[in-house]
Amino acid sequence: MTEIVLPNDTNTLGNLLGGRLMHFIDLTGAMAAYRHARTNVVTAAMDHIDFISPVHLGDLVTLRSSVNRAFSTSMEVGVKVWAENPRTGTMLHVASAYLVFVAIDNEGHRVRVPEATPQTPDEQRRYEGALRRREHRAAESDRRKAAQLATRAEEAAALES
Repeated sequence: MTEIVLPNDTNTLGNLLGGRLMHFIDLTGAMAAYRHARTNVVTAAMDHIDFISPVHLGDLVTLRSSVNRAFSTSMEVGVKVWAENPRTGTMLHVASAYLVFVAIDNEGHRVRVPEATPQTPDEQRRYEGALRRREHRAAESDRRKAAQLATRAEEAAALES
């Protein structure tokens, strides 16, 4: 996907708004997930994004996405973003992100997705990395749930006293 950065996409410094870039990343990631699953997909997480360099007014932003790994009903998608100065032709890697999409049917129920089989060494690296990131996401989710339970217990104890 390629977009031109217009004035309504920028902040007061003439740089692409981070939220606008996140929107582009979400759309591009969803397209890869949709093509892989061949059904509706929803964004479940954008658990990592690196803003490496600013993108300027008038730059062309090119985003490429790929399904790194498919699990039962979810997929991790990687998105890489480049900015091109159209006057000089200079291309610069400006952002990367990992997103998780879940495949659903028309009623919103999860559906299974086809496996993603890595073919190249780069695809194999991304495939293996996706499992590590999934394990990290699960551990972080467990940590947050435990912290929430502890906070609720403290609040209940404070109300009782």
